Amino acid sequence: MDPLPIARLQFATTTSFHFLFVLLTLGLVTMVAIMQTRATRRGGEQLHRMTAFWGRLYVVNYALGIVTGIVMEFQFGMTWTGLSAFAGDVFGAPLAIETLVAFFLESTFLGVWIFGRGRMNKWLHLVVLWLVTLTAYASALFIMVANSFLQNPVGSRMENGVLRLDDFGALFANPALVASLPHVIGAALLTGGFFVTGVSAYHFLKRTSEIDFFRRSLRIGVVTSLIGSVLVVQAGFAQFAEVAGYQPDKFKGSVAVGLPLGMMINVGFFAFFAALIGTLLLFRDRLLRARLVLFLMVPGIAVPFIAAILGWLVREIGRQPWLVWGKLRTADAVADVSGGQILFSFIAFTLLFAALAIADWVLLARIAKRGPAVAAAETELPVLSGV
Repeated sequence: MDPLPIARLQFATTTSFHFLFVLLTLGLVTMVAIMQTRATRRGGEQLHRMTAFWGRLYVVNYALGIVTGIVMEFQFGMTWTGLSAFAGDVFGAPLAIETLVAFFLESTFLGVWIFGRGRMNKWLHLVVLWLVTLTAYASALFIMVANSFLQNPVGSRMENGVLRLDDFGALFANPALVASLPHVIGAALLTGGFFVTGVSAYHFLKRTSEIDFFRRSLRIGVVTSLIGSVLVVQAGFAQFAEVAGYQPDKFKGSVAVGLPLGMMINVGFFAFFAALIGTLLLFRDRLLRARLVLFLMVPGIAVPFIAAILGWLVREIGRQPWLVWGKLRTADAVADVSGGQILFSFIAFTLLFAALAIADWVLLARIAKRGPAVAAAETELPVLSGV
């Protein structure tokens, strides 16, 4: 049994699952921070309730997403020892910073924000939430720095058969990073916007009594979706010129790349036009009366996730057969373990990630369906009701 295709499939599966959690986390925390900023500046019970309700959904998604990220770290030592040995000096640096600085700071600030509600100055509490948001984006930045190095190994030199870090600053000026990071940020905003929009639309379809609450939420979700979709489309097309510079043959003649690329572009334009139509209806004050549009917004929650998976397929499959472009082949990086052992871990990880994904969506759906009033009244735990 050849371990290479199993190892690749395992990493593709776990990365895709984790990326979906990350996108929703980044999108939601941004909107929650904006909601709390408005609540702190203007006051008003409704804005505080919006912060609490959507913040609660954010915390649930963040907590379950942590586990998927931890599992991914083990795979570098278990499955891709060749990568660690050859490029660990370079590739490991941004990963270590992401874990030791961005991730732990984000978790610490998040804990202070959750348990500091009502116990600390409102402006300080707001600052803490923005620190959570900034460290979340810093975490995404360092992950993309590491991934971009695999796409275009800048800032390194060959020494005794391995890569050594030569210029840390070059990792941040990497064209593969400069082109892709805005695309990822746009995808996160699009994902969070579609989620808030879909949940709000669901409640309007159910004839909710929380008209003002979900009207404001819908407005924030639609506008965020439009901003995210514009950034996704613009940054996505801008990447073609950059990719041609360091991977000139990436989009030529490969069905494995061309098929998901075409699908991703179509889904991206669909998301853009959907957000644009929603925005036009919103500012013409017709959105709440367009029940067909509201109905489509609910399953539309899945659209950004589909586009994200397709995007990662294009980015990662297009690099093959290289794991580190032009330096290390994927076949040379896989660990010296049997295919049966990797298959076992692949099945175990897939089952674990599937269980986490199901648990995440069940909890999110349950909280979202019950609405802000019922959800806040059902628990006394600060982590669930106090955020």
